[in-house]
Amino acid sequence: MNDTAAPSTTEHPRAASEPVADPSPAEGVAPGVTSPGVRAFEVVLTWVDERILAGELGVGDHLPAERELARLLDVSRAAVREAIRTLQAQGVVRSSVGAGSAGGTTITAVPSQALSRLLRQHVALANFPLHDVIEVRVALERLSARLAATHASVDDLVAMRDLLDVMGDPGIDRAHFNDCDTAFHVALASAAGNVLARDFTAAIRESMRLPILDRFRTLESWDVVAPVLRRDHEAIYAAVARGDGHAAADLTEEHIRSAWHTLTAGRPT
Repeated sequence: MNDTAAPSTTEHPRAASEPVADPSPAEGVAPGVTSPGVRAFEVVLTWVDERILAGELGVGDHLPAERELARLLDVSRAAVREAIRTLQAQGVVRSSVGAGSAGGTTITAVPSQALSRLLRQHVALANFPLHDVIEVRVALERLSARLAATHASVDDLVAMRDLLDVMGDPGIDRAHFNDCDTAFHVALASAAGNVLARDFTAAIRESMRLPILDRFRTLESWDVVAPVLRRDHEAIYAAVARGDGHAAADLTEEHIRSAWHTLTAGRPT
């Protein structure tokens, strides 16, 4: 990272001559002092987080140089580097070597993949009970299905139809079926035309892929359950294709709840 602060460039509404607000220590954290249990790099994370939420830092803006940020927050440069690595892993910043606007650490848009990865990890670690995930999934996918019935393009419908055709193969194995099942719900969310709904729906459905596959593999009644799942997806697709948002939303909720009940019957969730 360069020790010379690069000029700020922005992609959000702010006059070019208007500077980013003067860096100051994280709110509630005095320079050189960390609260009990708060590590130095977390002071840096808090400072960045608060300024993003306040609109003082946006996509394209540069963070102060490592040396300057360490001085402002009274932490070590090693703590700043650790915080930057954390933010990079989260997809919040990118760092480049170079002079001027080409170098330094820049705020970047968080990609959908980063959101999905974090959510998958939290679900895998049981930070979110699966029952809670299902309830949120129902709410989001009802919205996605309703919007998809209005906004789905021909290409969206073709993509969903192709997935259903693959799922209809009697010889398809459970893992491949599950991959297509996941892809169908992601395609449905993508067809909604609402970027936030799409990304959250995709992240949650992706986070459920492995828990569902685990249940698929141990399901003794697979030959009975698989055709039911296929019919559910076909009905959702048909409602979207004919533009019936209300039916698409209801069918999606019924499918999610009934499928999860079948997959979790007699076992802890």
